[in-house]
Amino acid sequence: MYKFRAKSNTVLGLLFLLALLALIAVENGKVDQKQEWYKEKLEAAKLCQMAAARLKSHRLEKGVFVDVVNDPNQTALIGQEFTLITTDRGDIEAKLSSTNPNFAALIVQFLKEAGLRRNDHVAVAFTGSFPALNLAVLSALEVLGMKPIIITSVGASNFGANDPYFTWLDMENMLVESGIFHSKSVAASIGGGSDIGRGLSPEGRDLIIKAIERNKVELIYEKHVEESIARRLEIYRKNAGQQGIKAYINVGGGIASLGSPVNGKLIPAGLTEFLPLHNFPAQGVIIEMGRQKVPIIHLLNINKLLQDYDLPESPVPLPEPGDGGIFSKKMYSIPTTAIATGILVLVIVLVYISEMKHHQLGTEIVDNDKPVDEQTTDDEQEYGI
Repeated sequence: MYKFRAKSNTVLGLLFLLALLALIAVENGKVDQKQEWYKEKLEAAKLCQMAAARLKSHRLEKGVFVDVVNDPNQTALIGQEFTLITTDRGDIEAKLSSTNPNFAALIVQFLKEAGLRRNDHVAVAFTGSFPALNLAVLSALEVLGMKPIIITSVGASNFGANDPYFTWLDMENMLVESGIFHSKSVAASIGGGSDIGRGLSPEGRDLIIKAIERNKVELIYEKHVEESIARRLEIYRKNAGQQGIKAYINVGGGIASLGSPVNGKLIPAGLTEFLPLHNFPAQGVIIEMGRQKVPIIHLLNINKLLQDYDLPESPVPLPEPGDGGIFSKKMYSIPTTAIATGILVLVIVLVYISEMKHHQLGTEIVDNDKPVDEQTTDDEQEYGI
């Protein structure tokens, strides 16, 4: 009768086994739990996929060659290494990673976390460097019913939208004409050095200006980058009206948006609701927006975004809309956890109650009718002492 006491190896072993089984049941009982704003995220990702497919179809209709080595998913969103409008060095792995349509879901999350609502005005700075991210931003804003005010720096880094005859402005305009999106750039600059194409050839600058003209977009061309920054701020304020700007989205490393390439590294990737007041080397549009307490969504450090939000690097094939932790995560099942915990607690309580029968306030029960020298404790009986 004593071998099943709590202090016996048998009972301790059974309790250990029960606890182990409970742990296994809880771990294996995890279920997929949809994340916040799942519906909007999925809709945005599908819209982004549709927009990319429409661009690809248009490019193939025009007989454009797709480099299956540099663009293994054949998205037609990966440009050439060098063209006349290539402004900076670009990382092809980052460009490939950005073609994941589920980036649109991430933008939805950022906008929702920032507290934005339908019909809010959002200032947007695009470059030609990340056309796929531009699609993701437009898709998120379209699904959430927000009003983007877009200014584009047309020049592009390596493997971006650097086809002089099909720039980002051309892509954007085609998608609006197709009815996929309803917003496009209200103004554009050449981009590159000083935001006026410093470092490009005269022919390259001329090709960008022609792209701006054929898409009927206002040209921003100021002698000094500070003046370009001021002009952009003026355009944003004018288009937002009394409602004001509710968020600022920067895609790429446009000098007028950042103020300095260094700022692109100082500003955290993703959403920053209150920009810390660093000693920034130059005050771009993004810094001024931060000073005005406008939430900032900074999309430049792609590797950091991949790491923070469990997005795949250079995926082949591309993930389908709805794939990844941005949509759902494995979570512990509350019923399974509750049942396993309840059983474990119940068994421990029963063992405790059984043990209490052998103790009174922590003292062994003693038979007062027997002489002291004839009394033996339960331990003595159990272990033969």
